[in-house]
Amino acid sequence: MREKPGKNRSMHVMSKTRLVKAVPGAAQAAAECLSRGGLVAFPTETVYGLGADATDGQAVARLYDAKGRPAFNPLIAHVPDLDAARELAVFNTDAERLAAAFWPGPLTLVLPRAVTCTVSELATAGLDSIAIRVPDHALARTILRAFGRPIVAPSANISGHVSPTNAAHVLEDLDGKIDLIVDGGPAPVGIESTIVACLDAPVILRPGGLSREQIEATLRHGLAQTVESQDETPLAPGLLQSHYAPRTAVRLNATSVAPGEVLLAFGTPLPGAKASLNLSEKGDVGEAAANLFGHLRRLDAMRAPSIAVMRIPSEGLGEAINDRLRRAAAPKVIPASSS
Repeated sequence: MREKPGKNRSMHVMSKTRLVKAVPGAAQAAAECLSRGGLVAFPTETVYGLGADATDGQAVARLYDAKGRPAFNPLIAHVPDLDAARELAVFNTDAERLAAAFWPGPLTLVLPRAVTCTVSELATAGLDSIAIRVPDHALARTILRAFGRPIVAPSANISGHVSPTNAAHVLEDLDGKIDLIVDGGPAPVGIESTIVACLDAPVILRPGGLSREQIEATLRHGLAQTVESQDETPLAPGLLQSHYAPRTAVRLNATSVAPGEVLLAFGTPLPGAKASLNLSEKGDVGEAAANLFGHLRRLDAMRAPSIAVMRIPSEGLGEAINDRLRRAAAPKVIPASSS
């Protein structure tokens, strides 16, 4: 009889964070660490996720603590395929259509929680709904299959900080706070999943790596407008007003550069910046999405008075980029204790 997760096992004790390359055996090592209640960072196609056993409340509590994440902010459960997702959530027609079209991929669905759902209520913030996705990354799905249970995997960073798109970013934020990092190279999409709630009429809760236009074309009807910030028990991750934020102040839609500022450029850069990084010299929003978080981290490390950000069009993935930048520029909110 398989031991129930979180029961009849010794208290997890974490040593120094290990960093391993994605070589044969790495997925099994990650699964074994997760089964002991450990915290494992691994790549997905969007950003690096910080994984914990979704069915183990103690492990989920450790994850909230490691990230400094408020416990009212729900987590996304990751599973290897649609069959596993149906064990956790109730799919209506729209949800089935979106899952068939875009899973595996950068789409998270918020659905009614199924009676067979084994995910900890701490991970779902006590809601009757659950956020779930199937990642489009071979290593992530190998870890999920090796582990055999759903894994919650928010971005592997300090809560509210710029999301990590490579293993070095994870180490910068969480060294000594988590057990293992599996280095699978850079995350190719570079921005989090699009979150769509299918609780009633479908609505985008968070724009992301899948564009509104792609989703509407699949559904064959329009979506409700993106849900605004939810600072009290949001339905999904990434909805807090201040999020994805560097420590340096961010100034949006800049048409000039102030003395001492560094510049996040798009297309032809503005003159006069102390330093400049270009999201896409050719003005491609897909390239810009892949570069967004890495460039923000590098500019933040320069400790300038502020980061000036050039205007980015909102078409396609530009909607998700602008959502992240608005939250990065919002007044910083000190999160409530996650203990």
